Amino acid sequence: MRRLESHAMADAPPLALIAGAGELPLWIARSARARGRRVHAVALHGLAQPRFASEVDSCEWRHLGEITCILDALARSGAREVALAGKAPKALLWQQREQVKPDARAQALLAGLSSHADDALLAAVAELLEKEGFVLASQLEVAAGLVAPLGVIAGRALSEIEQREIAFGFPIARALGGLDVGQCVVVQNRAVLALEAIEGSDAAIARGLGFAERGRAACVVKVAKPNQDPRFDVPAIGPETVRALAAGGGTALAVEAGCTLVLDLEEIAREAQRAGIAVAGVSEHGLRTAKRERAVRGEPQASGGT
Repeated sequence: MRRLESHAMADAPPLALIAGAGELPLWIARSARARGRRVHAVALHGLAQPRFASEVDSCEWRHLGEITCILDALARSGAREVALAGKAPKALLWQQREQVKPDARAQALLAGLSSHADDALLAAVAELLEKEGFVLASQLEVAAGLVAPLGVIAGRALSEIEQREIAFGFPIARALGGLDVGQCVVVQNRAVLALEAIEGSDAAIARGLGFAERGRAACVVKVAKPNQDPRFDVPAIGPETVRALAAGGGTALAVEAGCTLVLDLEEIAREAQRAGIAVAGVSEHGLRTAKRERAVRGEPQASGGT
């Protein structure tokens, strides 16, 4: 198992963190503090986990739509660099505004959007923060100790058949990300069993593996978007991802190395070992090189059973 290490930074500047739903804010806060940074957070009501406040140096709770209050809290933190982490479902913005409590600045931001795609919304938030004098941090830099390496991350190594399946699925996942739809595909026998959409990776994995033939290589591939902005929406995996794979009879999980965050590596390793699953970091260049080498050797490119 490869360990993802982080190192303390001398005279590290403070970091402001806006925390939404899920485990990502917890792990980004832990990673930043492990590198010697003080973390001052704004946690979003109804989204951030209650225990999140214990993971940071200071925390203020605000509603998603209280942009003026959020900006004031960021200013009080004394941090110039701000990180965004965690999910904020778009349904809240368009269907449950009473929970969001949008102020005048939030309403103006939503009214000015050219589309309701994730990238458009996040880009508008980034622009707003930068106009206020903040620098929006790269999640990959703030949580450098969580970035997936090349090769085995947990469990066993990929089999030859799984490598071929992953090479088939990788460009499909990349194309999906280019459409700003999702970042994850489920493949078996060089066929796509599921594409991630609004339901998220774990649900897409469960749905796709419901069509899989047991006893044969069934792989999940998760990659960054072609023009991934590392400041937000970076792909991530956690123990629940591996559990979803194991529950459906999947055999391998491949993530794009250098572009994906691995949350709770120790628990991922336990789950992968228990289920006999391969979890690996791959690269587009590496997959292409391996495919060319197989072609030179005259090996068949189609996949078969395990």
